[in-house]
Amino acid sequence: MAADAPKIRRGEKIALVLGAGGARGLAQIGVIEALQARGLQIVAVAGSSSGALVGGIFAAGRLAAFHARLMEMDRGDFLRLLDPVIGRPALFRGERLVETFAEVVGNPDIESLPVDFTAVAVDLQRQREVWLRSGPLWDAIRASIAIPGLFTPYEVHGRELVDGGLLAPLPIAATRLSDAHRLIAVDMHGWPQRPPGEPAQETDESSEGPSPSARLGAWVEKQMGGRPGEIGLSELMSRALDTMQAQIARVQLALDPPELVIRIPRDACLFYEFWRAKELVEIGRNEADKALDAAGY
Repeated sequence: MAADAPKIRRGEKIALVLGAGGARGLAQIGVIEALQARGLQIVAVAGSSSGALVGGIFAAGRLAAFHARLMEMDRGDFLRLLDPVIGRPALFRGERLVETFAEVVGNPDIESLPVDFTAVAVDLQRQREVWLRSGPLWDAIRASIAIPGLFTPYEVHGRELVDGGLLAPLPIAATRLSDAHRLIAVDMHGWPQRPPGEPAQETDESSEGPSPSARLGAWVEKQMGGRPGEIGLSELMSRALDTMQAQIARVQLALDPPELVIRIPRDACLFYEFWRAKELVEIGRNEADKALDAAGY
């Protein structure tokens, strides 16, 4: 909490900043649930990358349905959502992922959402942040999650956009257009701690040899470094990006401190372990409760 900041009180309007962090971003579902359980009214959300994913779905009023869908999905289900692409500067196209989650959430225009929402992406050609506050929700989310090298860039309004975490891993400034009383930020680069549990293991789907999903999973984890002691290309890129984002986030917090910062341990999971959603949501809920308790809420 910022020095001498007034205590956040029940019923006050809250602007929420959701940070970039790959699969760790699912912990922000638990953060939102914890804030709502304490009677805090979230009236504005800004997010980068996985923060834009969770924030946009919350702003659309579909977070509970999205959470329930995640609980039904295992490792194989997530791997089947990846659509490898050849001849493009990335491993995956990202269309199958968006289509699957849009079936749960719908695809409303951002300006029609019940909660003010800003997705932050980056225009590489102009080297600047782009705040997406209108148009189809999934266009904005897809642009914000376009991690360079992992997902292909996404064109919005004639500009090819990539992951917002590149320049704004904690997009505090993007919330200042709201009329919220207080600002809460979720930093995805908290001090590491041993994550609860181990990564889920793939189960054999057939005794007659590897299934298509198993073969895809083996290829993905070869790229990402899924075997113990190995770091694949995507995991190396992710760690490098994570290091950069952590430094930028510290600067953003120092220049524009919120009333409360909730920190998710940076080793909660590997960046692609979305199938650990249940654990990650619980981590987010616990970290939010600890931060609120420590702040005397």
